[in-house]
Amino acid sequence: MSLTRRQSLAGLAGGALLGTLGAPAIVRAQKKPQIGIVVKIGGIPWFNAMEVGIKKAAAEQGVDAWMVGPTQADAAQQVRAVEDLIARKVDVIGVVPNDATALEPVFQRAQAAGIKVVTHESPDQKFNDWDFELTTAQGYGDAHMELFAKLMGGEGKYIVYVGSLTVPLHNLWADFAIKEQKEKWPNMQLVADRFGVAESMDDSYRTALDQMRAHPDLKGILTFGSQGPIGAARALEERGKEKSIVLVGGFSPGQGVKYVKDGTIRGGFIWNPMVAGETFVRISTDLVKGVTPTDGMELPEIGKVHVDPAKRLIQAQKLEPLDKANIDRLVTMGLSAAPARARLPQPPPTRGGGFLLPLSCGRGPG
Repeated sequence: MSLTRRQSLAGLAGGALLGTLGAPAIVRAQKKPQIGIVVKIGGIPWFNAMEVGIKKAAAEQGVDAWMVGPTQADAAQQVRAVEDLIARKVDVIGVVPNDATALEPVFQRAQAAGIKVVTHESPDQKFNDWDFELTTAQGYGDAHMELFAKLMGGEGKYIVYVGSLTVPLHNLWADFAIKEQKEKWPNMQLVADRFGVAESMDDSYRTALDQMRAHPDLKGILTFGSQGPIGAARALEERGKEKSIVLVGGFSPGQGVKYVKDGTIRGGFIWNPMVAGETFVRISTDLVKGVTPTDGMELPEIGKVHVDPAKRLIQAQKLEPLDKANIDRLVTMGLSAAPARARLPQPPPTRGGGFLLPLSCGRGPG
């Protein structure tokens, strides 16, 4: 087949371009943006659901995005995971911090390397480019306390769980909830300092047992952290206290559906972790393209959001009630206890350096 003059010239121009820039430039132009997202801990239903959202949005956006799940909810493991992503020269690092302060130096190193940093559940984080939230801290804390106080009849002794004592947002939720209790329901009594156990089912279970022994007249457990309601529910059922102690908090619907239906968990609120995973990827992709978030912009599955450039905050308000009327719908949406890897077959992750190595989306991390 003969070539036209235009085709011949186009071929010569292409060859000249290749000769000038070299093959590596072509490879760079074709390389998909790389987005690594470090969560608090791997293998629990909340972050399994977030991984599904990451995968979904990565396919839609045409990027490589994957989740890194530390084996423990440990700040040092998150720091190592971020260091690994810096060494891989990814375009964007996303993090759901266990300890906002501990991550500041490694975030500085990421930014110095030209890598964008996006956080979630960490308002006021230093050395990130943007943080996004799917509820306000006060809205989330107040909603839980209002439900909790109503179920407790506005009186009695209670305890509070948070993800850890170094997670700013969980502690802010607790601050707002306790403040509202003191203002509106003075006959309720917080009987101990908050417990940083709610990213661990076993620790939540043991703490509930310990506090029931220490306070035989305990009337309520309010939890922030997805494993808190599950661990505490096991303890209440074991001691036959599920009817006398009010248990309220957020959790992965599929993991807690049994306890909601039998009345052990009385209720709570969550945002959708799948939507959070999708949002991580969409915001990161925009940053790679040089698109700056603007106030009033719309995000899929969320709607319009408030953007505060001074605080580097993208703020939405999108809560779902965890109650008997809504729990089955949430489970049907895919917020189940089954690990994401069971629904989306892929080679099992290997372990290294104390954290799970990245689980790839698209072509994978490299």
